[in-house]
This record gives sequence, structure tokens and C-alpha cells, in this order.
Amino acid sequence: MAIPAQIMRDPSAASVSRGDARRYGPALVITVCLFFLWGVANNLNDILIAQFRKAFTLSDFGTSFVQQVFYFGYFLLAVPASMVMRRFGYKAAIVTGLTLYGVGALLFYPAAQASMYQLFLLALFVIAAGLAFLETSANPLMTELGDPATAARRLNWAQAANPLGAITGILIGRFFILSGIEYDERTLATMDASARAAFYRTEVQAVAGPYVWLAALVLAFAVAAAFVAFPRGSEVAEVRSGGRFVDVFRRPRLLGAVVAQFFYVGAQVGLWSYTIRYAQANAGLGERAGADALFVSLVLFATGRFVGAGLMARLAPVRLLALFATVSLVLAGVAGTIGGPIGLYALVAASFFMSIQFPTIFAIGIEGLGPLRRAGASLIVMAIIGGAGLTALMGLVSDRAGITHAMLVPAMSFAVVLGFAIISGRSLARNG
Repeated sequence: MAIPAQIMRDPSAASVSRGDARRYGPALVITVCLFFLWGVANNLNDILIAQFRKAFTLSDFGTSFVQQVFYFGYFLLAVPASMVMRRFGYKAAIVTGLTLYGVGALLFYPAAQASMYQLFLLALFVIAAGLAFLETSANPLMTELGDPATAARRLNWAQAANPLGAITGILIGRFFILSGIEYDERTLATMDASARAAFYRTEVQAVAGPYVWLAALVLAFAVAAAFVAFPRGSEVAEVRSGGRFVDVFRRPRLLGAVVAQFFYVGAQVGLWSYTIRYAQANAGLGERAGADALFVSLVLFATGRFVGAGLMARLAPVRLLALFATVSLVLAGVAGTIGGPIGLYALVAASFFMSIQFPTIFAIGIEGLGPLRRAGASLIVMAIIGGAGLTALMGLVSDRAGITHAMLVPAMSFAVVLGFAIISGRSLARNG
């Protein structure tokens, strides 16, 4: 992809020296690990949706509150996270994010003891608040440390750790949360009250242990990050003066990226949130077999991330984004209209082509922003609220028209991403 002239002239786009790169090696290792850690949290939510639907006897819309609360936390904390990062640097933002993440995971224990869905939602909000700090920090850090011409490719390589975390999250849920015990309404009705209550209590408490262990891991990373040197201020390629947050609203490509990211995240979150439910309804699979379908989806997602990052050496990121968005649109459309096993295969396959969309939209959106890079990054992170809004919409469609037709919502979302890729490609060609 051609680099716009303003980037070539922008001193804030300079790369970090080799000496600094060696100095910040431990920080970069921790930063890549952050992509893994929030992948675990994000995709454990997909397991929680299936688990809470059973344990609290919720509708599809009722389970969508898991993602609504989670991504609302991202939305509310993205700008404060950016302010902390601009004022105190990357280290403060990352340590704060990891601490919030760990505290939120610990809150799963009292929530399980109380067997209260609302307390679980509070815990998820705290986790999401921490992830807002981590994503607002890690994404721009990876684009700044290196040649601006390869920012999208570099971010895709770093984000390859994210699907590995997602796969880990699904495996944790598959083996340590989902019991595989699924009673239908008739069976539950014949059980005495004490047996039914014991079943629900066991299913609720199953989520506590994995989250307590996750909290210990995350808090250990917080301690490690506190003792590691991170770039800050003029040490990284950013001029902190001369950029006001309000100025980002004068950048059309950035605003387009915000819209595209809203719909992309909504499509990804909604598609994965309801994969288990879709597998149960369309292929007659149990919850654990449905989790296996989700596992395969994430393996394809991880594979697509590596393949896509490699293809960017030969194909402009914006063109690859258009291609992958097109195929995702078609596959989601098949899942939303044909259904059955074929629909499930299409749904699983779509994950391969979703792989490069988030980091590529992100990199295209903040390209050439100079001193506005961090503010622009926080605005794109706020767009993650799409994971709440579109997942809720899918829940409503599912409750009224069936889970199959709910997959038309992601199909519509991929059409928006495709439009962004086409418009951005033309803009970059004019400015190149």
C-alpha cells in the first residue's frame, strides 16, 4: 500500500532506533502477551453465554447482556484510558488495565457463591474496563514501533497472539466450565426442587475456578509490567503537543474506520457468541460439540491471521481487507439463509476471513494521524461497543425469527466493512 505523503513528512511517524528496540524488548514481549490475555477473556464470554443460558434459564436476548455489559465497559473507558496513556505513558495504562482485569476475574468467585447473574455482569464490566486500557495502549504501540509502511502488517503479526488466547479461552470453557449435562424442560419439571436447585448451583459455580486462576496469571503480568521499561512521550514516535482530541473528528478516514470497526466487532462478537446455539439448533449438537465447532472457528481465525499477514507482503492491506470482507459476507449470508449443517460449515469458515479485519481497519484508520494517533486509537476502541449493540440485535432476531436468520446481522455488518475498504482504497490511491 502506498504511503500518503503526509506520513512521509510527519516526524511523528519516525521509527524507533535499534538501540531503543533492544531496550524495549521485554516491554514488547509483554505487549504481545496482552493480545493473548484479552483473547482469553473475550472468548470465554462465548462459553459464558451458553453456560448462563442453562444455569439461569435465560432467553437468547437475556444472554446477550454478557456482551452488552462487556463492550459497554470498553466504550466508557476507552477515552479515559487514552487520557491516562497520554498523561502518564504506556506503563501506567498497561498496569492499570491488567489490575482491573485481574480484579474483575476475582469477582467471579463471590458472584458464583451468591449465584447472581447481575454480579457476574458487574465482574465482566470490570474486566472490560481493564481491557479498554490494554487495547488502547497495545494497538498504537505496535503501529508506532517500526516503519510506518509496515504498520498494518506488524499489527497483524502481533494480533496473531489474540486468536491463540481465544482458542485457549474456548478450551478452558470446554473442559472446565461446560459440564455437557443438558436437561430439557420436561426433565427439569419432573425433578424435585432441591435437585433442580443443586443442578443450577453446580452449573453456576463451575465458572469460578477458571476465572480465579486467570486472575492470578493476569495480576502476575501486572507486577512484571510495573518493573519493565516502556516507551513514553518523545521516546516513541509521537509528538504529544499540537494534537487535540477534537481534531480527530476532522479526519474522514478515521471516522470511516470507527464505523467499520463498530460493525466488524459486532459481527465477530455476535457470530462467535451464538455459534454454540447455532450448532445446537442447526446440526443437533450438544453444548460441548458446539464448543468444538467454535474451537475450529478460532483455529481457522488464527490461521487466517498468519496467512493474511503473509499476504500483505504482496497485496495492499486495504485490498486484502476488501477481499476478506466479501467472502465473510457471502459465508454469513449462507449461514443466515440456508441453515442446517451447510450453514454451520459456512459459519465456521467465515472465521478464517474475519482474521485480518480488526487490525487492518485499525491500522488504516490511524495511518497518518501523527500526534493524533493515540486519540484516534481510543476512538476506534470505543467502536467496540458494536459488540454490545449488534449481539443484542442478534438475540432479539433469534428470539423472534430463529438463530439461523440472526446470522444475517453479521452479513450486513461485513457489507459495511467492504464499503469502508473500497472507499479507503480510493482515498489512498488519490493521496499516494
